[in-house]
Parts: sequence; structure tokens; C-alpha cells
Amino acid sequence: MAARYEPTGRFGRAIHSLEETAIAILLGSMTLLTFIAVVLRYVFNSQLIWSLEVILILFAWLVIFGVSYGFKITAHLGVDALTNILPTPAKRICALLAGLVTIIYALLLLKGAWDYWAPFAALQRTSGAWFPTGFEQTRDQAWFVTDQVPPMRWLFGWLEPLINQGEEYEKLPRVIPYAILPFGCALILLRVVQAVIAIARGTRKSLIVSHEAEEAVEEVAAQHRAADEAAEIYTGATPPAGRA
Repeated sequence: MAARYEPTGRFGRAIHSLEETAIAILLGSMTLLTFIAVVLRYVFNSQLIWSLEVILILFAWLVIFGVSYGFKITAHLGVDALTNILPTPAKRICALLAGLVTIIYALLLLKGAWDYWAPFAALQRTSGAWFPTGFEQTRDQAWFVTDQVPPMRWLFGWLEPLINQGEEYEKLPRVIPYAILPFGCALILLRVVQAVIAIARGTRKSLIVSHEAEEAVEEVAAQHRAADEAAEIYTGATPPAGRA
């Protein structure tokens, strides 16, 4: 079974704790908002108009943020039936090649994420079809807002003179929820690069978890067999049917 990820160093532990806390807050906020919306709708015949849109935003943040976290702790599933029959050196080469392809994909993803988010932040998209070759003139879309989420001017009011020519936002500007796109993709790229370096150093075997479900079942079965054998030895009991 894949070893549990353990951060090293004070800074590493702090970052790991911060990531887990962020994921917990996102998931907890989604659950709480969903619960409140259901209670208001079916008990008080009322509703939070903006709750569904906020839940969708939080879910998108959770997924994109979780992808990078999954790379870090080796939680992504994959097919390794072919590489497992290879010798260790060839297996490492395949893992490095897979990591290189994933890095290229993460770079493409980051470019696309920036190009989509930049107009909402009054910034320029990158030029180039595949990889950035510079910046190109882009139509400003910083005035775009969400459909129902309140503007929260006490928190994001500083954006109005910065990117919205001093005009007040009637709803939450889209630049805020869409910010997870470049940030999350940059974090994915960072975690993949870190994983590839660990594979090259020999401290990690692959980008994916290897047969975790099968090994977990085998581990539980072994524990049951050991418990049954112990019971038979010390009490003379017969193991239950199907567990011998």
C-alpha cells in the first residue's frame, strides 16, 4: 500500500497544514451552505438566492485545488499494469517520461487558465497558440460580475479603483472566483515538478498511487486471517465461514 505522505521541515509542515485547512474550509462551507439552503427551502419556505452560485464556485475551487494536493500526496489513480512488469530502472524511466508529459500538459493548462482569467483582471492574454510568446492587446472585461453573489465591498472594494475605473460593483466581480484558475494551475505545475524531481532522486516511485485499493483489501484480509488464527489458537474457536 502506498505510504502516507509526511511533510518534512517546519515550512513543509506549515504549507501542508495550510493546504489541508483550505480544503477542509472549502468542503465545510459547501456542506454548511447546502444544509442552510435546504432548511430554508423546505422548512421556512424561503431561500438564499446566491447560495447555489457560491456552492458552485466553492466546488470549482475544491476540485482545482485538490488536483495539486493529489499530486503532492500521490493520491491520483492510474493504470500501471504494464510498467509493473518492467525492471526498476525501466519503471523509473517510464515514470519520468510520464512526468515530463504531465509537466507539458500543466504548462498548457496554465496558459489557458491565464488567458481566460486575465481579461477579468484587466490584464493581457498571452500570444501564441500553444506556449506564450508574449502578450497581446485584450478587451477589458473587469466589469463582468457574477449573477447573484453580493459584491462584498468591505472585502473587495479595493478592486473598484484598481480595475473598474472607480465604479462600484453591483455583484461580486468575476475576477475573484476565476482567480483559482491560474493559481490552481500554477500549483499543479509546481507539484508535478516536485514529484518528477522526487522520482529522479529515487524517493518516489511514480506520479500515481499503485494498486492502493487491492493492497488495502489484502491488508484487511490478512488482518482477519491473523485474528482468526489467534482466536483458534487461544480459544479453540472455529473461524467463521468465508474467512478461513
